[in-house]
Amino acid sequence: MAEPTSRRDQVEENLEEKLVEILQPEVEAAAAAPPAEEAKTPEKTTDKDFFHALGGWGALLDIGLPWIAFLVVYAATDHKLRTALIVAIGCAAAIAVLRLVRRQQLRNVFGGFIGVLISAWVANRTGNAKDFYVPGLLTNLGYGALYLITVLIRWPLFGVLYGVITQTGTAWRRDPAMLKGFSRATLVFVGLFAIRLIVQVPLYFTGSLNALGIAKIGLGLPFYALALWLAYAVLRGSLPPEKWDEARDHVTHLLRGNKK
Repeated sequence: MAEPTSRRDQVEENLEEKLVEILQPEVEAAAAAPPAEEAKTPEKTTDKDFFHALGGWGALLDIGLPWIAFLVVYAATDHKLRTALIVAIGCAAAIAVLRLVRRQQLRNVFGGFIGVLISAWVANRTGNAKDFYVPGLLTNLGYGALYLITVLIRWPLFGVLYGVITQTGTAWRRDPAMLKGFSRATLVFVGLFAIRLIVQVPLYFTGSLNALGIAKIGLGLPFYALALWLAYAVLRGSLPPEKWDEARDHVTHLLRGNKK
């Protein structure tokens, strides 16, 4: 029985030698190549860089100017709905074109432009100026419910988005500080949507168009900026400094489209 075993060992040795011979060029090339970097970490950023990556104050203006134009024109033209709708759509289109010419970020413009188009379509169909604000109310209701559900099931939306854009998956959920921070930041925006509804829904049902328009503007740009700052501060305060720096750097570079 020793002879078959010996022959098998000999065959295995021959196969190993053949394999080494085949792979020798690759092994030598790998040895000669410079050592690969473990993982390229994003360049250091600042809080200001993060805000600019989101679009800065220009992004907030993109979202709000068409609504301001609608309210002003509707009042100035003695409640001519179609004229106000045309001006609002024209304002949104002009902002989009300007951003396109300057090769600036368009994500906020496209979102705002589509929202204005839908709102104008609804108001034009019903012939009632207050219905210009209905899509916005429904949007706030939907987003508020979605954000709240994600927190209740311990999958806060901001954490999910962070995992996607940083390509780290669900690693953030295994870190209690990150789970807590993303939950708190998401709850800030739940509060944003809730306050908008609490203020605007009664004004809609009482037909207080001017007050509804003012509330839409006041709870739009300024309130969004406040919520953004609060969510930002809450997340930063919930994470150790080194984790916050890493999270901010990743998100900032990816928002810029600079995947380093």
